Amino acid sequence: MARPAPDWDFARCDKNLIDMMDNTHLTLLFFAIGLIAFLYSSVGHAGASGYIAVMTLWGLAPAIIRPTALVLNILVACIGSFQFWRAGHFSWRLFWPFALLSIPAAYFGGHLQPSASVWRILIGLVLVFSAVRLISRHSDPPNIAPPSRPVAIGVGAGLGFLSGLTGTGGGIFLTPLLLFCRWAHIRQAAAVSALFILVNSIAGLVGYFTAKHSIPSLGVFLAAAAVTGGVFGSHLGSRRFPVRTISLLLATVLIIAGTKLILTR
Repeated sequence: MARPAPDWDFARCDKNLIDMMDNTHLTLLFFAIGLIAFLYSSVGHAGASGYIAVMTLWGLAPAIIRPTALVLNILVACIGSFQFWRAGHFSWRLFWPFALLSIPAAYFGGHLQPSASVWRILIGLVLVFSAVRLISRHSDPPNIAPPSRPVAIGVGAGLGFLSGLTGTGGGIFLTPLLLFCRWAHIRQAAAVSALFILVNSIAGLVGYFTAKHSIPSLGVFLAAAAVTGGVFGSHLGSRRFPVRTISLLLATVLIIAGTKLILTR
C-alpha cells in the first residue's frame, strides 16, 4: 500500500499551483468566490458547494479544494449566523437536536480521506442534488411542525458525517429537508442552516487537521473575497432579498460542475 504524501509536499504543491496561475486567473477566481459567497449567504448558506464548483472548473485538485472550501465556509457561515440571528429568524429549539450528533459525525467524516475518484463522484452528486434543490425552491410552506427529537438527532448525525466527508457544511441538504418536510419557514430554515453549517465546518476542519494535513495557502488568499461577499449577501438575505433568480443561476453552475466531476475519470 502506498503511503500518503507528507504535509510539506502538499504545501509545496499548493504554493507551486498559485505561482503557476497568472494574475488574470487568480483575479477571476477571487471574484468568482466573492460572487458565490454573496449569492449563497443571501439564502442562509455558506457556499461550500459553490466554492467546490468554481475551484473544480478552475482545475484545482481535490486535496486543495476540500480544506479550502471548509475554511471559506466557516468564515461565511459565521457572518450569516450572526446576520440571520440579529434579524430574529433563528430558533434554538429547532437547531440543537440537528446539531447534537452532527458535530462529532462531521469530525469523523473530516478525518476520513476518500480516494480521488470516490471524492469526485460523491461531490458531483452533492452538486447535482444541490442544483435540483435550488430549482425546486419556490415559497414558504403554509403550515410547519418541528420534527421529533429522535428524528432530528438522527438526521443531523447523517448530515454531519456527509458534511465532514465532502467538505460542505451540510446546510445544502438541511435547508431543503426542513422545507420539504415542512419543519420550518424559509428564513427560519436559513438561520438554522447557517449555524449548522458553521459548527459542522469547524468540526470537519478539526478532523482534517488531526489527519495531519495543512490548510492550503489558497484559502488565505480567497478569504477576503468570501468575507466581503458574505457580509453583503447575508445582510440582504436576512431581510427581503429575492432568492428565486439567484437559485436558478446557482443551479446552472452546480449542474455544469457536478456533471463534469461525475463523468471525469
